[in-house]
Amino acid sequence: MSDDSLPPASAGDALRFAFGTLTVVPVRLTRWDRGAARGGMLAAPLVGVVVGLAAAICGGLLAALGAGPLLAAVGAVAVPAVLTRGLHLDGLADTADGLGSGKGAEDALRIMKQSDIGPFGVVVLVFALLAQAASAAACYGHGWVYGGAAAVLSAVAARAALVVACRRGVPAARSGGLGAAVAGVVPGWLAAVVVGVCAGFAAAG
Repeated sequence: MSDDSLPPASAGDALRFAFGTLTVVPVRLTRWDRGAARGGMLAAPLVGVVVGLAAAICGGLLAALGAGPLLAAVGAVAVPAVLTRGLHLDGLADTADGLGSGKGAEDALRIMKQSDIGPFGVVVLVFALLAQAASAAACYGHGWVYGGAAAVLSAVAARAALVVACRRGVPAARSGGLGAAVAGVVPGWLAAVVVGVCAGFAAAG
């Protein structure tokens, strides 16, 4: 059965798939198939809105309590890591370890699947988090409104990139796991529409 022949996911199914797989929000998945995966990935930017708003609120509260731009930025960066179970950070570290190993594709995938984090993963995580905190601190230096807007826009942009990564024609690295469940579920034109809407949202912000 092709993806086009699957019954489309309802809005509830799509949101449950998106929040159930991308956040710690305790939702009960009612469907786990390609149709639900398509809806869930298309709804991913909405997850970014919620995660970004939570980060903005944390940074804004810290700023209101007298914290400097750096501390407010650290709080804003920490919130998405907590709300997503560090999913994006874990994936970044695994990718760095696999690519940094210099091994072939099969060995690199085996390294990525290991539960521990190697030196490449640690270094990349440290610099990625430092870059995020430094960027957020620069925004909070202009006021909590700028810092909060940056937190929301960056979270939405990251999930829009996820939609693009799940477009048709982009295969999964391996046959199992979450990546295989969502790989290729989004038609290219729908990915373009989502990116366009997110870009308009960013421009309006």
